[in-house]
Amino acid sequence: MASQAFSVDESVMKDSYFGYWTKEEQDRIDREIEQNRKADGCFQIEGLKAGTTVTAEQTSHDFIFGAHIFNFDQLGTDERNARYKELFGDLFNSATIAFYWKKFELEEGKPRFAGEFRDTAAYWNSVEDPFAEPHWRRPATDPVVEFCESKGIRLHGHTLTWGNETWHVPEWFMKKLPPQFAKLIPDQFPAQGNPTRTCFVNLTPAQIEELLPEFTYEYNRKMVDRIIEIALHYKGRLHSWDVVNESATDVENGRMLRDDGICKSGYGLMPGDYTYRSFKAADAYFPKGVKLNINDYNLRQCYVDQTTDLLERGCKIDIMGAQMHLFNPQQCLDIADGVSDSQSPENVRETMQRISKPGLPLHLSEITITAPGDDERGRMIQAVIARNLYRLWFSLKPMMGITWWNIVDGCGAPGEPSVSGLFDRDMQPKPSYFALNQLINEEWKTNLTLKSDKDGAVSFRGFKGNYRLSWTDESGTKQSQEVHLA
Repeated sequence: MASQAFSVDESVMKDSYFGYWTKEEQDRIDREIEQNRKADGCFQIEGLKAGTTVTAEQTSHDFIFGAHIFNFDQLGTDERNARYKELFGDLFNSATIAFYWKKFELEEGKPRFAGEFRDTAAYWNSVEDPFAEPHWRRPATDPVVEFCESKGIRLHGHTLTWGNETWHVPEWFMKKLPPQFAKLIPDQFPAQGNPTRTCFVNLTPAQIEELLPEFTYEYNRKMVDRIIEIALHYKGRLHSWDVVNESATDVENGRMLRDDGICKSGYGLMPGDYTYRSFKAADAYFPKGVKLNINDYNLRQCYVDQTTDLLERGCKIDIMGAQMHLFNPQQCLDIADGVSDSQSPENVRETMQRISKPGLPLHLSEITITAPGDDERGRMIQAVIARNLYRLWFSLKPMMGITWWNIVDGCGAPGEPSVSGLFDRDMQPKPSYFALNQLINEEWKTNLTLKSDKDGAVSFRGFKGNYRLSWTDESGTKQSQEVHLA
């Protein structure tokens, strides 16, 4: 993706915004980036003569700069699709791949691993209304995995277990309810509907289990079987998985009980103790090197308590995911005008300090920063907010990665803002893209010219990641060596 000379125009922000983002705060961020994201390294090069000029070129980051790749080959033209794919390996070193059960298994027993014609660019280039297609933003997974592997992109699966009946649980599965309840489930769930929550609102979990023993068994079995099937198909090809999505609120409201067969989730019916059981199944079937994540938008104390309890019960949880969505354009305008402290440095630090208490690395797994308007000022406000938040997040010691949610305007889920992308719908870059590219590929990349010492070693301090050391030997032959700075 071509870059350009770029600087954020801070004049779009009111003075009161900088009451939160002061010079002292920016200096602190710089110090903590230096402390937490860099390391010192000394690398011995066999046969290297003292005083030889060596260039150190950073080729990749250890830190995860990711995005979801839900619009793979779906953008309507080959040119747009090519620009989209260029981002992975350029701006982004990690891709979140969609495994939402509802669209991954449109028909029972037919998981959409392999691509079909309906998953090709040719199909999507001919579609007039992509939002009307049942698999919009849900490409078949094998082609996406193979593409990312071809570019050396880190792969993250999202999500194995989630209670949301609108976005995750298939209609065909809910039709397994007894006829008197199944008839209440529409063929297509309403945009924010959770039918089983309505059906069984006055019953306890024990009463539901007694009323629906076969359904209770089938739901528990299917949740685990789905994890096993995906784990055996991919084994260690994906580096990490969101095992369970958005379950902390069920803990907070006392719904997650260990001995129940059914959980009356805030989303609707779920298997009992579904977070624990999902993590145990994932641990049993994924290779040990695969990272297992828990993920949530609820970053209150209940999330800390839930994760701590699961760890104490023997669950393998490697990373805590944290969502941050500024969906409302007015919210971003209020931030720019300094009338809102949402995502201020103080609030961000307080939140991240709280959820770091279980001692796990933190992944900002889903972030949205909406432009207050699709005009010059609105786009620049988005860029200023994004630049400052990325700098702050990058500086925090527990943080291991940041994943932007919707790269392209107009490609979010229904109800998500249409102008929260880094690119417009025609895949033309917005100021927010240039702001992030400047950070990730310029300010946060180390490239140095060094001299070897008397022992033929080179020493330097740089951002953590992979480097290529290059030099010309005594015969005039160019040489190189790959090293890792951690």
